[in-house]
Amino acid sequence: MRERLAAIVGPRWVKTRRPELAPYDADGLPGYHATPSLAVLPGTRAELIAVVAELARTGTPFVPRGAGTGLSGGALATQVVLIGLNRLTRILDVDPVNRLARVEPGVVNARLSRETEKFGLQYAPDPSSQTVCTIGGNVAENAGGPHCLKYGVTLNHVLECEVVLPDGSVTRLGNAYGDVDGYDLLGAFVGSEGCFGIATEIVVRLVPLPDAVHTLLADFPSVDSAARAVSRIIATGIVPAALEMMDNATIRAVEASIYAAGYPVDAAAILLCEVDGIAEGLEEDVAIIRQACVESGARGVRIATDAADRSRLWQGRKKAFGAMGRLAPALVVQDAVVPRTKLPEVLARNHVISEQHRVRVCNVFHAGDGNLHPNIAYNTTDPDESARVHAAMGEIMQACIDAGGTITGEHGVGLDKLPYMDALFDAPSLDAMCRLRGVFDPERRANPGKVVPVHACREWHATPAGRA
Repeated sequence: MRERLAAIVGPRWVKTRRPELAPYDADGLPGYHATPSLAVLPGTRAELIAVVAELARTGTPFVPRGAGTGLSGGALATQVVLIGLNRLTRILDVDPVNRLARVEPGVVNARLSRETEKFGLQYAPDPSSQTVCTIGGNVAENAGGPHCLKYGVTLNHVLECEVVLPDGSVTRLGNAYGDVDGYDLLGAFVGSEGCFGIATEIVVRLVPLPDAVHTLLADFPSVDSAARAVSRIIATGIVPAALEMMDNATIRAVEASIYAAGYPVDAAAILLCEVDGIAEGLEEDVAIIRQACVESGARGVRIATDAADRSRLWQGRKKAFGAMGRLAPALVVQDAVVPRTKLPEVLARNHVISEQHRVRVCNVFHAGDGNLHPNIAYNTTDPDESARVHAAMGEIMQACIDAGGTITGEHGVGLDKLPYMDALFDAPSLDAMCRLRGVFDPERRANPGKVVPVHACREWHATPAGRA
């Protein structure tokens, strides 16, 4: 296999030695480890298609991988071939008239917006890892980000994909210039977590940069009062571009790091709220939001004075996960969604769970759409602490399900959330997912053992990734 793939991409781009494979041992979620049998890194569209066709010819399972910033164990390959897409980095075309961009899957998210700024346009989805994550990975996971409250997630900005299916054939899903007849196969592909094939080319929608932007920072004496403010703001009818919450543990981690943003370290919680759009009338929205925060118990509301101040406030939010790296060697970044009205009770329940299991939960999340990110910093080499962390996370996920929520808002199911699928979906629903997957990949060779529990599909399943 190594020689056949080397004939396609060149010997340099087929990795088989243990030190070469070490970078692919995990993704952004600690606790899961898996070593691929080999890694192949195609550098062109033609090479990628030829690699997938060769794997199909030999019936070999494979796992696509972008930047490896995922947080569900979804890009791990356990003794199967890993296809790395990080060499496919070309922005093929920017069409400012039709507000489109055509890119390869390895293009880094933030780079695309930098390239389109000169046309007064931006690619709106902005995951916190946007400085390193790739568009192909965003498509696979249907990634969100702080500004998805107003602008939507990746699905809302992908118009067309050229896809190489697991059998090596190539097809196009969607249409860059309008709707297509028939079923929404592009909608099925976005968020399929590498189980349906690999996007070789992605056409995305670009949106104009806003005329004006205002960013507010409100601090609260309790998490409950901050959560109430979220509901009160949404009830005004204003749709903020972003509405983010951070609790005291997260605030302190950020302010003790190089990402310090000037957050008040004595606040129980802060809300970071941004409104943008046409300048006319935006000041009114700011005043209404400020009043909603004050009526909910905010101690103070600060408005960013300029672009640098706004950037500093957002840096603290987007680098919060990195700041937590100071607390312990590893960090579990979890992901679940609950109704906004249930935020106070779910956050209170999570606090009780953390105390019962003697773990420290840091909450930083997309409060506007109820997308929680409870994070626990811990030491993976301590078996007792690891067991307590995973037990706490299991109870937190169940609490979100019990509140009428779901198990992922943007990180995907991957390996990590497989145990919760049965709690959320009945057997007919899981069977429908399996049958849909079978349309794209009848042999279940693409990212095997992910997303849907094995017993539901009876699919090929490699040795489970190791969990620490």
